[in-house]
Amino acid sequence: MTPQTQDSLNYIGGRWRPSGSNRLIESVDPATSEIVGRASPGSSLLADEAARAARSAFEKSLWQGSPRLRAEILLEFAARLEDRKKWLSELIVRENGKIRAQAIHEISAGCSEAKYYAGLARSVFGRTTETGPGNFSFLTREPAGVVAVVVPWNAPVTLLVRSVAPALAAGCSVVVKPAPQTPLVNSEVIRCFDEIENLPAGVVNSVNENGVEVADALVTHPEVDVISFTGSSKTGKIVMEKAAAGVKRVSLELGGKSPAIVFDDADMDAAVAEIRRAAIALTGQMCTAVSRVLVQESAAREFGRRLKAEFESVKVGNGLSAGIEMGPLIDRANQQRVLRIVERAGIEGELILRGRVPEGDLATGAFVTPTIFRIDDVEHPLIQEELFGPIVSLETFADETDAIGAANSTKYGLAASVYTGNIGRAMRLSRKLKFGTVWINSHNRLFAEAETGGYRESGIGRLHGVEGLNDFLETKHIYVEAGSS
Repeated sequence: MTPQTQDSLNYIGGRWRPSGSNRLIESVDPATSEIVGRASPGSSLLADEAARAARSAFEKSLWQGSPRLRAEILLEFAARLEDRKKWLSELIVRENGKIRAQAIHEISAGCSEAKYYAGLARSVFGRTTETGPGNFSFLTREPAGVVAVVVPWNAPVTLLVRSVAPALAAGCSVVVKPAPQTPLVNSEVIRCFDEIENLPAGVVNSVNENGVEVADALVTHPEVDVISFTGSSKTGKIVMEKAAAGVKRVSLELGGKSPAIVFDDADMDAAVAEIRRAAIALTGQMCTAVSRVLVQESAAREFGRRLKAEFESVKVGNGLSAGIEMGPLIDRANQQRVLRIVERAGIEGELILRGRVPEGDLATGAFVTPTIFRIDDVEHPLIQEELFGPIVSLETFADETDAIGAANSTKYGLAASVYTGNIGRAMRLSRKLKFGTVWINSHNRLFAEAETGGYRESGIGRLHGVEGLNDFLETKHIYVEAGSS
């Protein structure tokens, strides 16, 4: 079986729908600039239909009161997604540029997420307390309603499932708004739901983007109760502001500026290898990717030499080719954006390793090799801002206090990692670092069972884990005076 390249349509109320427009959105392979397929653009009218279909399914079907059905649906979805792994992973590579191994891992993670929440679907418990003789308070947990899920392009399977799975497990209905760069992958994931006979029509819907029209319509729609958004902090603030008019609940996973903190007693070989892997994951287009490397002064020169050598050895190319470690950026516009950042880093700081556009066959794609730069001013915009590419800053610190201050110096707080042979030191830092996740002697270890989320401008709420259900559940108090006699 070969990857699906048919037009991506909108999915509303259990039916695939074209937009009615003659204009189709082209999906382009960032490694070759070839057209992979086309998508029928959505609209505010289709978003309205999808939200109303989701509301009807939520209110009129048995969905919200059927936890065993919800578990069965999620398990069947996981099985269908697993069946598509081989060729869907190729479609992911062709549509967003990541390497094949990462695409396969992404699908496996989506399957794991769906299976995990299938189990939790049957384990949503309330509590009871006797507030006085014969007086009982029942606290129930109920689905919040209709959820709009706004999905980014960098992990179009995992980041869809990690919001949709807990929303469905809680008993909600959903409207997915995929990224315009990855509509074909989104359609194949939605197709896994469409093929499930027992899923009530309208529980799962999807509307392709058309600029920002669809997202705006869903964020402000009166039938949408919850917005689950993954994307930049800048856009997240806009979503939050627009949602405030309807007092909607928002779940936001936003930008990051993840530091890797390396002490002089760390296993240097292991630390360099781990940071190398975590910095080039998804070509650095990952909110938890290592973007700052903070090294203790006594080890900085040797560590910097090793890190440069490791970055120089990264094999860049088409993600479908054997042995490739890093693919292209998502498109040529982002390639040019990253090259401008590299140029700025060389002018306003020191380029330890300059990223460049590879020559030969790769010149037609959106490729840029890794960059390492040094700027000593922690307040410099290139240290403070999320760069979203294979670019890391190399910084130094004197001691634990200095490391904590430097790591916490940005507005972000999504993830960090600490490398040291002293577990006491590692635990001290993990408690003082203002990040939702802190890894010790590793980076980017993400599991369905373990909550992730950000401090400060990296977001609101948690995804994954038991707490991942919270954004999609309401707590209701039911009071009864039964009497004491």
